[in-house]
Amino acid sequence: MKPVFDINVRQYQPLPTPLEIRKSIPTTDQISEKVSHWRRQIIDILFGESPRLLVIVGPCSIHDTDAGLEYARRLKAISDRIEDRVMIVMRAYFEKPRTSVGWKGLIMDPNLDGSCNLDLGLRKARSFLRDLIEVGLPTATELLDPITPQYIADLICWSAVGARTTESQIHRQMASGLSMPLGFKNTTSGNVEAAINAIKAASQPMTFMGINVAGQASEISTGGNPHCHIILRGGDAGPNYSQSDVKNCLDKLSANRLPASVTIDCSHANSGKEAEAQPHVFREVLAMKSSGLSAIKALMLESNICEGSQHLPRPPSTLLYGVSITDACLGWEKTEELLTEAYSLLG
Repeated sequence: MKPVFDINVRQYQPLPTPLEIRKSIPTTDQISEKVSHWRRQIIDILFGESPRLLVIVGPCSIHDTDAGLEYARRLKAISDRIEDRVMIVMRAYFEKPRTSVGWKGLIMDPNLDGSCNLDLGLRKARSFLRDLIEVGLPTATELLDPITPQYIADLICWSAVGARTTESQIHRQMASGLSMPLGFKNTTSGNVEAAINAIKAASQPMTFMGINVAGQASEISTGGNPHCHIILRGGDAGPNYSQSDVKNCLDKLSANRLPASVTIDCSHANSGKEAEAQPHVFREVLAMKSSGLSAIKALMLESNICEGSQHLPRPPSTLLYGVSITDACLGWEKTEELLTEAYSLLG
């Protein structure tokens, strides 16, 4: 018989179930209470009465968990000084969507060599999230694979769906069942309506195929996620963080009976993909917020211990410590300066 199935599949490598990995890297009542508390605080900033600014900041991606934890400890020290006006949530991004090819993130390739050890990657990601919470920081990530949340979502305080996947039905379904607030980015073309449609879709009950924590293929029915919001990240035509852009977005949210809540990504197309332009975007948006545009609820920054970036493939032992291997990031000194400025301006 001529083969017609799995023609291009080389192998199936069974993974531990989400339940098995959760049990091997367990949470605690104290950690769960922190996650729940931080989620409520984030929701109150994005949709409620809290006047604080939410800042989602950290490395473009986590590839070295030791460096990630050093960054986290530095960030925690700042957070303790400014938390009455600014709530800091640390980026812990483990999945990287690629336009063509490239490193796909810690979960997919934790050894940075193309070996794609997903078992190790999932364990490292879960352990890192738990470590961040124990440092005292809320956690943020972008969710790319719809199976990933079963392994790590109980340790995530805020999540995002990226510009490449905002229009994906699979990701809208996934978002409808998630337990944390979530931001949908406008598309890479700059389309804001797609993100608004995603928010509306994810707020509704959905039924779709997935796996449960025991790893069984399941029919999953959700109640909808009421805490989704929009992220403006610029597009092919350029930035979209100006006052007119924000007000245009607010008009579209209002027309769709959605809350006036806008998050600005200071990176990506809003900075022309230039890390050194992020401070300019940050300061301009902060000035708009402090002058009365209260619907701006949050800002996003890509930042690391050291500025710039380095690229794979190369021997992991030759990588510079604290330097991004994906998008270029701000260095620590500039990050601390911006966060301190935000605190002063919002006083």
